[in-house]
Amino acid sequence: QVQVVDSGGGSVRSGGSLRLSCAASGCTFTNYAMGWFRQAPGKEREFVASIRWSNGIPYYSDSVKGRFTLSRDSAKNTVWLQMGSLKPEDTAAYFCAVAGRYDWRFSTAAAFDYWGQGTQVTVSS
Repeated sequence: QVQVVDSGGGSVRSGGSLRLSCAASGCTFTNYAMGWFRQAPGKEREFVASIRWSNGIPYYSDSVKGRFTLSRDSAKNTVWLQMGSLKPEDTAAYFCAVAGRYDWRFSTAAAFDYWGQGTQVTVSS
């Protein structure tokens, strides 16, 4: 059983910053990647960022590139998503995800096997 615990959401004004955290734990699993997705009311779940465990290289969606930074502690199976220059359109529930198998890009929800409960981010104008 793999547990994924995400946290750090909150309410900020436009232009502000927030940092999300996510930690994965479990009896036995191989971590191939960790990532973040978000879902706004009435919209589909959207890829935000992911990081490959083999090399630590992050990958971002175009909508957050240059504003968000994904980092990790590989020994602790933990990632942090530093979000800056936040905009009202960033408002959503953010979900952390863990991939227990290989994928060529880790940018789709189908590539991830384990999910956190989600943390709400609200950006007001």
